[in-house]
Amino acid sequence: MKLYVVGIGCGSRQGMTLEAQQAVMNSDVVVGYTVYAEQIKSFFPEKECLSTGMRQERDRVALALELTQNGKTVSLVCSGDSQLYGMAGLAYELSSDYPDAEIEVVAGVSAAFSGGAVLGSPMTHDLALISLSDLLTPMEKIEKRLRCAAEGDFVIALYNPSSKKRADYLMRACDIILGYRPADTVCGYVRNIGREGQESRVLTLGELRDTAVDMFTTVFIGNSETKVIGGKMVTPRGYRNV
Repeated sequence: MKLYVVGIGCGSRQGMTLEAQQAVMNSDVVVGYTVYAEQIKSFFPEKECLSTGMRQERDRVALALELTQNGKTVSLVCSGDSQLYGMAGLAYELSSDYPDAEIEVVAGVSAAFSGGAVLGSPMTHDLALISLSDLLTPMEKIEKRLRCAAEGDFVIALYNPSSKKRADYLMRACDIILGYRPADTVCGYVRNIGREGQESRVLTLGELRDTAVDMFTTVFIGNSETKVIGGKMVTPRGYRNV
């Protein structure tokens, strides 16, 4: 049978694509991280939802593949997009052990774009998406990516910018970027995108450095062209110069 690996967007049912909703409705079982499984259960109360906790990604994907191998149609749900920091890649990596499981990846709207829309249009031009979580990526590599993105004048979206154990990671990232960009660079952040309690702010890079955020926040750092227009964060692409 089929395994859908589904990006469900950032929080609201309205943020799910029609394709994502259809995949869930077509499925016998939904598998996901606890928070996302509960979210889907609230949208589709008739669905059987199974969940695993944080840092149990391999077990979660194996469960979804096993159910698929045994004849179920399954949706493995991921926040935002199913590829970007999602489970699509791992599903393919483990699929050799489940030869009868057909995989279909269903894209979703990532926080970089749903959050960017809240702030205005910061992602109009070339961009870099970087996670500050060092659970799977060494901090040295993250810091190198930050330096390269800053030197290349990319707009940068930061995922997983802080947690209780990583309280100073955003400050450290800002310090790296401040080596390449002025303190008045336009930045922004959005917390709880598409969910109750959503909040956002446009601020400078210097102000961002000393701002407390959490794992539910996506941070946006503008490039040399990013500006504030009508209170919104906007990165021109250059159409007005043509």
